Amino acid sequence: MLIDPVCGMKVDPATAKGGSSQYGGKSYYFCNSKCQGKFIANPEKYLNPTSSSSATVDKETIYTCPMDPQIRQKGPGNCPICGMALEPEEVSLEEVVNPELKDITLRLKISVALSLPLMVLAMGHLSAKIQFIMATPVVLWGGLPFFMRGWMSLKSRNLNMFTLIGIGTGVAYIYSVIATFFPDLFPRELRVHGGEPAVYFEAAAIIVTLVLLGQVLELKARNQTGQALRALLGLSPKTARKIEADGSEVDTPISQIQVSDNLRVRPGEKIPTDGKIIEGKSTVDESMITGEPMPVEKLLDSAVTGATVNGSGSFIMQATRVGSNTLLAQIVKLVSQAQRSRAPIQKLVDMVSSFFVPVVIGIALISSVVWFFFGPSPSISYAVVCAVTVLIIACPCALGLATPMSIMVGIGKGASYGVLIKNAESLEVMEKITTLVIDKTGTLTEGKPKLSEVKALSEFESDYLLKLVASLEKASEHPLADAIIQGAKERNLKNVLVQKFDSIAGMGVRGELENKTVLVGNKKLLEKFNVVTDQLSPMAEELQKQGHGVMLVAIDGRPAGVIAVRDPIKKTAREAITYFHERGIEVMMVTGDNQHTAQVVAVELKIDSVMAEVLPEQKFDIIKKLQAQRKIVAMAGDGINDAPALALANIGIAMGTGTDVAMESAGVTLVKGDLMGIVRAHRLSQQTMKNIRQNLFFAFFYNALGVPVAAGVLYPFFGILLSPMLASLAMSLSSVSVIVNALRLRGLRL
Repeated sequence: MLIDPVCGMKVDPATAKGGSSQYGGKSYYFCNSKCQGKFIANPEKYLNPTSSSSATVDKETIYTCPMDPQIRQKGPGNCPICGMALEPEEVSLEEVVNPELKDITLRLKISVALSLPLMVLAMGHLSAKIQFIMATPVVLWGGLPFFMRGWMSLKSRNLNMFTLIGIGTGVAYIYSVIATFFPDLFPRELRVHGGEPAVYFEAAAIIVTLVLLGQVLELKARNQTGQALRALLGLSPKTARKIEADGSEVDTPISQIQVSDNLRVRPGEKIPTDGKIIEGKSTVDESMITGEPMPVEKLLDSAVTGATVNGSGSFIMQATRVGSNTLLAQIVKLVSQAQRSRAPIQKLVDMVSSFFVPVVIGIALISSVVWFFFGPSPSISYAVVCAVTVLIIACPCALGLATPMSIMVGIGKGASYGVLIKNAESLEVMEKITTLVIDKTGTLTEGKPKLSEVKALSEFESDYLLKLVASLEKASEHPLADAIIQGAKERNLKNVLVQKFDSIAGMGVRGELENKTVLVGNKKLLEKFNVVTDQLSPMAEELQKQGHGVMLVAIDGRPAGVIAVRDPIKKTAREAITYFHERGIEVMMVTGDNQHTAQVVAVELKIDSVMAEVLPEQKFDIIKKLQAQRKIVAMAGDGINDAPALALANIGIAMGTGTDVAMESAGVTLVKGDLMGIVRAHRLSQQTMKNIRQNLFFAFFYNALGVPVAAGVLYPFFGILLSPMLASLAMSLSSVSVIVNALRLRGLRL
């Protein structure tokens, strides 16, 4: 007997009604076809119950509040500061069934079924006692979560939206109960409707129903803020084709793959984990982590990233990082943490909120007193209505949601473009930069020098010259040697045997091949061996002016020619520099390269200023001087040697770190080392902060306009008095509108 992996029932393989399925080289049997179907759809969910794809609420999961991320606890609950339901700190692959959403939806359905008939019947002067019977379940059961959170806010002295909702609805309901069962307590002049005081059961019930509706809409919208991360998680493949020691290949669950395992990746498949190619070649679509649509060529020893998509080639890779150490896992972790961080602008909101609720309660009390003594008859009714309306319409939910919702959506959007934001503060500062400090190699240029020129004197052929030099350089450790060797390969030139090789420090190399003595290096090398350089020097100087690195070549004591190598400027560099100049941002190149080469690149790209031959430790002092001039500095570096300068800069940008994500010292990490990544980060910052300001303006404007109207300032002039039910609807819609505006960032194109 075996165990059904889905339901846990014992199954006899001989009589298994659900049949069997192969997975990871093993057979699994099922008690019925339904269990088999669930397993086939998502086998890892049942074979690895601790996988992030599980859609159940784990009581051990850490939950936190999106508006107050300092609140963390095991299992679901409510935030003691704002009263909002806590959310899982880690984003799961599937949308977790939100217990609060399920509960509030049920309360909403029952409240609608009772409050709508109540509202219609109340217009016909329905008996107050019947109204009490219909409204009580809505207020006391439907609104119970709001009263509980309101009471918690009073106990903890963290007044919030539920404080106002609880007080407002409670006052309307309790007043109506007293008016219904103890009408004699009210003076005769305050009684209407056949000698009975006015009641507000339908108002209390409708307020609760509308707030429930707003909460349902808000919870559904908030669930969408994790969509970008769920999309990233969903990219990860569930299995890998593992090559066993005997050469056989087995489909294995990704959770069982270990470092150093050899995996076969076939055309069109997703790469199972981070690794390097040990056999074969292909092109890979890395757009899911870089935002770049063009496939990248991958050859022997090339690094590949898990969840990226293989092209038409086939290759064998060796796993180098698995599980939580992969780039995708690090991205998800970083973004999830960043989404919970607080932006500096949130301090303004916190300051306002700290005195907002007490002020609103004060306004409600003052307006009720004024209406009671100076309002028309029945004055107590007007006093109650105005107090309740002020409390309901001024709920600061929209104000509290304005910043965190935009931050969550914006940071998630950046991740889909390979722009990883460490925290909300970094996102806010990026918008304000006035100076961008960048390196040359790998940032403005490809960082991979290429053979650019082969100029031979008349008595030598250029291909023959290159063949000899490439053969000699194969034994060299010079950083430009690879460029020459690769250039020879591209011209299909075969290497010749090197019979003798010498490296002469600071000058170049000398060797013997094909019975010839070859010198490759600088002018000093040739002069050391008495070679006349008069013909070569002008050629070398002309190429150096154009930014080439130049090597002189002599054969058998005679000058033979020059070979030039150049680090190509990235195609996107000019577009990015133009972008920053158009926005008044100064671009400064700080590089360890020589002054002449750096100046050539700077002139070509119209860079504002250049500092060349700078050591990594000197960059710290450069950043410090710029900040002393009151400049807001963004610095792009590799995140390792430049760590002190990155940490000191107002915003540090780790460039092109690939699977070695250097996230500690930088506020922004770019998966692909490209200036357009900085452009995307700047655009993301601008659009997210613009979205936050829109939300805050709307929230402040709404309350500034709504509270006076609710207090009745328009009544003496126009006879307009806002209904508590309309106030409740306006309050709910204001919160939803803020979230909807934040969700617009999902459509942002960077």
